[in-house]
Amino acid sequence: MEERLTLTIDETAKLLGIGRQLAYNRAKTGEIPVIKIGRRLLVSRSALAKLLAEPKPLNLTPASK
Repeated sequence: MEERLTLTIDETAKLLGIGRQLAYNRAKTGEIPVIKIGRRLLVSRSALAKLLAEPKPLNLTPASK
């Protein structure tokens, strides 16, 4: 059987080792790229792989007081 091209948000959260709610929040902000089909949010396996292969640098500058 072939592997599906997309993952649910729950499956994505498990793969990333984060909570379900955090995954939904990150999908809402666009940090996790999603495809919306009807009411379902799906994450492309290839988009997720690209996201993980090209991590964004952390902003470690202290906050201004």
